[in-house]
Amino acid sequence: MYISADTLDDLLVKVFRRLLRKSGSVEINPTKGAATEFNGVLLQLRDPRARLSRTEQKGTIFSCLGELLWYLSGSDRLDFIRYYISRYDESSDDGETIFGAYGPRLFTPSGINQVENVISLLRAHPESRRAVIQLFRAEDLAEDLRSRREDLPCTCTLQFTVRKYRLHMLAMMRSNDAYMGLPHDIFAFTMLQEIIARSLQVELGWYKHAVGSLHLYSVNTDKAQSYIDEGFQERISMPPMPLGDPWASIKEILAVESAVRLGRRLPKLELEPYWADIVRLLQVFKLSKPPAVRGSKERLAAIKNEMSSTVYENYINKRERTLVNRIERERTLFDLAELDEKQSTVREDEKSG
Repeated sequence: MYISADTLDDLLVKVFRRLLRKSGSVEINPTKGAATEFNGVLLQLRDPRARLSRTEQKGTIFSCLGELLWYLSGSDRLDFIRYYISRYDESSDDGETIFGAYGPRLFTPSGINQVENVISLLRAHPESRRAVIQLFRAEDLAEDLRSRREDLPCTCTLQFTVRKYRLHMLAMMRSNDAYMGLPHDIFAFTMLQEIIARSLQVELGWYKHAVGSLHLYSVNTDKAQSYIDEGFQERISMPPMPLGDPWASIKEILAVESAVRLGRRLPKLELEPYWADIVRLLQVFKLSKPPAVRGSKERLAAIKNEMSSTVYENYINKRERTLVNRIERERTLFDLAELDEKQSTVREDEKSG
């Protein structure tokens, strides 16, 4: 099966429709629950920058961005990724780390930085067919047989090829949850594709995503249908990443991410507008998380006005609405508690009188 589209939303609509129709699919019942499955699927995103959903249901950049930065940091820490995606709690064997975390596998497996290797190889030999990153390892299967790991990488390899001054990318997946995992994977991998393209001073090509088992869990069937029912979405791509080597900016972004997440003072920054917007998105997410902090509504509005790109406006507005609703709920709870305290005082006065 081959499915191609210009944007993530167009691609997801086609994928969900196929899975919901169930024609040619198989019903399976793996450890995570009943699902509808297609085997051997090839997906193509023709515009890798159109990597964000514009829907109300899946329209979030914050969890995708958090997962990407977790990868780029080389971390396997649960507390890092839990801040953005709480369901990772279910994937930890020890409550502290994620065995299948991609960060260490991308940047430091056996002391080898696979991303750096790919960049060096393609700089020296632009037409090489050997620029492959391996994420699923032989020992993963052995470990799973011994102790039944909660989380093994769904991604087997990432292959990069330069043709006619464009960097193409092929992700090979052993398994992919179409509703929960696929949108996050496409975001992170196409961002990595663009980072490597900028490192090589070439443009973006196509992005292809090959999946052994592409499936939709039964618990997400209604959600997938609701996603389709939202209808036509505005087709907007993320701005192009600035020209030049991106790694100095990425290092600054990672330092900022840690400071924002842990509530520390932000380091002094010298970032281009593209990367400065990423910092602002991290701040928006922090401000909109509970508990609501005094002045957070005004600070979030100020950050929104500082954004250099309008692409992220819908996502910020959604977090702003979440924050306002939380503030109103907390204010109501405070007023009720205050009223209850006053009534208790009156009752005590009446008894003593």
